[in-house]
Order: sequence, then structure tokens, then C-alpha cells
Amino acid sequence: MATPERRGLELRNVSKFYGDIAAMDDVSLTVEPGRFLTLLGPSGSGKTTILMSIAGFVQPSRGDILLDGKTITGLPAEKRNFGMVFQGYALFPNMTVGQNIAFPLKVRGLDANMIGSRVTSLLELVRMGHLKARRPNEISGGQQQRVALARALAFQPDLLLLDEPLSALDRKLRAELQWELKSLHERVGTTFIYVTHDQDEALSMSDEIVILRDGKIVQRGAPPDLYNRPASRFVANFLGGSNFLSGRIEEADSREFRYTVNGYPFLQAGPSGDREPAQGVLVAISPEKIAMSNTPPDGETNAIEGRIGSFSYYGDSFHFQVETEPLGRVEVKTPAWRCAVEPVAGNRVWLTWSPDASIPVIDD
Repeated sequence: MATPERRGLELRNVSKFYGDIAAMDDVSLTVEPGRFLTLLGPSGSGKTTILMSIAGFVQPSRGDILLDGKTITGLPAEKRNFGMVFQGYALFPNMTVGQNIAFPLKVRGLDANMIGSRVTSLLELVRMGHLKARRPNEISGGQQQRVALARALAFQPDLLLLDEPLSALDRKLRAELQWELKSLHERVGTTFIYVTHDQDEALSMSDEIVILRDGKIVQRGAPPDLYNRPASRFVANFLGGSNFLSGRIEEADSREFRYTVNGYPFLQAGPSGDREPAQGVLVAISPEKIAMSNTPPDGETNAIEGRIGSFSYYGDSFHFQVETEPLGRVEVKTPAWRCAVEPVAGNRVWLTWSPDASIPVIDD
């Protein structure tokens, strides 16, 4: 018998209305088999509504959801063969670790030998074999999350849906489990669809990120593409924050354009698109792409003078707020171990950046 063609998950013009409010607004999205896709956005952006619609817990107001080319829009959640991992783990407190993982297999009527073998392999997968007989209240939060992952993968789901599964953990443990989740995805090959509002989680784990705002997709792409080439002010600001330079184009060709901000000239690599001389332009530049020094630069194109207004020390880096005449307050991040200036409020400094370090964005 021929193996059914795997075409992945597809959302076609899917919307969900609560009265006049669109929690999900005409969303179209394709997720290829085996991908790790993250839905990223602030609270109220629609990411959980999309996930719950895929899971079958929310019925869209209009549009269609397909799996491998077949409509599943009206299919009940229990018939979709999707695994689900929640923020609160949802483990059964009266069952052991092994019994929690075995539960979905028993519900599906598998024989005892097959269940035992599957539970053993899953415990090895999440490195929890030595805690098989423990109950959830006898293991840590990170260990509980591993059990929840193993249980969700027990019946070999077509998709694994994860709704902010790390948000209840402390920062160090979140970072450790990010590595583990990424490794787990690579080993099992199941399609992961992950919901978070945490940019670091999204950037560190995903094959692809979908950024949402007010129920709409505003940009999607691989993490480096989104971070280095945001399309709009919202995306640039949401992915870690940016400095924004609002100016006017003076000269432009196919390779670069010059623009001024409050009379100060700057150079931007790349074409100006459909922007013409005398038109306005908004340029974004990430704080870590700005160099800072104690001495005036020699011949730098993009260079301004300023004074340190305030700073914060984060162990591995300094975050500065520098007051400048042409741009106002500029944020700069630099590694602490190679900081080129003395971090003292009021000290005079010079800021420089390469013409290809910044990018024009839409002012939304």
C-alpha cells in the first residue's frame, strides 16, 4: 500500500471572531512536515487562538484547516492525532511518571507489552528512566515538563503543539530546556508548532517564526532573516528593540542611499526601494550593531558624538543610553569584557556603525 503523501498543515484564510473582535484575522499559513515553527507575538496577538484552532479546541468563524491536503476544520480534537503540551504540564498527580506517559497509549487500546516498550523508549528519550516510579510532586518543574513532552509524543502524533511550555520555569532552566527541546525535535522529526511571547525562545529554537499582531501575520521567516531584516518598526522593536532614525533621502542609487536626520548625513547600504530623494525614510539599527569609543573616529561615514546618560551591567554585557544631538537617546549594547569606554555617566563618547548594519523599515 502506498504511503500517503505528507503535505503538512495548511491554514486557509482562517478567522475567529468574538463579537466584533477578531482574535484571528484572515490567517493563511503552511507548515511543512518536520518543521519547528513558532508563533510569536505580544499578549492578544492571536497566537494561542491559532494554536487552539489547529488543536481543535476552537472552531474558526470562517476559513479552512487542512492536514496533508484533507480538511480537518470540523474534526473533533480527539480525532486529530495531535499531541499537546501546556504551560501547566497537566500531569495526573495520582499517577507515576511511567503511568502518565502510558496513559494515552492505554486509552488507544495498545497491548501491555507495546505500552511498556514505548514508555521505556520515551523515558530514555527525555532522560527520565531513573524517575519512572516517582509522582509529579516528587520531581522538579523541568522534569515535569520532560514527562509532559514524553506523554505528548507517546502515540506518535502528526503534530506536537506547545503552548508556552517553558514560561513557568526560571530563566536558567528555561535556557537548558530550550536546548533540549531543539535536540528532541531533531531526534524525533515530528512537526512542532510552538507558541511564545519570548523572543529569545523563538530565535534560539525555531526553523521558522511567524510574528503576529492584532490577529494578523505581519512577517514570517527564518530567525536570522527576521532579526537582521525586519520589515517594519513593530517587528524590529519586538525582536529585541532597535534604534529608529527618521530622516529624509538626499541621494539614492541601486547600491546605497544617503539620508539626513536633523541635518546630519548618514549612509545606508542597499537600494532605497521605491523611495525617492526628498522622501522620508525610517531606518532601524540594533543596539549591538553600534560601536562606541572614547576617541573621535577617523573618516567614518556614520558617526555621531554623544554623552553617556545611563548604563546597566548584565554580567556579559553593558547596556548604554547615550544622549546625542542629532538622534536624541541612542541605545548601545556591548560585550562587557571588551567594552571600549569607561562606563561613567556624563562621559563623552563617539558612536559609529557600518552602512549595512541598519535597515530601512516601514513605519507602522
